[in-house]
Amino acid sequence: MVFHILTRTFISLLLVNMEKYLTREGLEKLKQELEHLKETKRKEIAERLEKCIAFGDLTENSEYQETKEEQAFIEGRILELEELISNAVIAAKTRQKMYAQVGSTILVGTGWKKERFKIVGAEEADPLEGKISVDSPIGKAFLNQQKGAIVAVQTPQGTARYKILKIE
Repeated sequence: MVFHILTRTFISLLLVNMEKYLTREGLEKLKQELEHLKETKRKEIAERLEKCIAFGDLTENSEYQETKEEQAFIEGRILELEELISNAVIAAKTRQKMYAQVGSTILVGTGWKKERFKIVGAEEADPLEGKISVDSPIGKAFLNQQKGAIVAVQTPQGTARYKILKIE
C-alpha cells in the first residue's frame, strides 16, 4: 500500500507541468495498453496470487514474491500511463506543411541517401520504424524547420547534415 502511494506521488512529481506530445495514433496505442493492463493483466496477476496463497507459507514462496513484484510493476505502469494520457498534448493535424512539427513526416537527404522520419512524442519513438522523438537531438533539430533547410545534428560519429526535402 505504501509502495503505491509513493509510486503515485513520485510519478506525479516527475510529470507535473510536463507536456507530453503525442500523435492521435500514439494516444490510442497508450489507451489500448492501459486497458489491457487494467482488464487483463490485473486479473491474471490476481489469479496467480490466489494460487500462490493456496500453497501456504508465503515467506519461502518465490513464485509469490515474483508475482508481487510483477504486480507492483504493472500498477506502476498503469499509474504512468494514466498520467501520460491525462497530460498529453495531441499534435494537431494541420494542412500547413511549411514547418516540421510533432506529427509531421519529413523526407530528408544526406548526400545521395534519402530517409523518411516521423516526428513523434517520446513515448511513441521507434527509430527502427523511422519514428523519432521530438525530445531527441535529431527531433529537436528538425522541429520548426522549413522545406529546404539544412540541419546539422551532432552524433557520436560527428556532425550529420540533413536537407529537408519534403514535409508531409
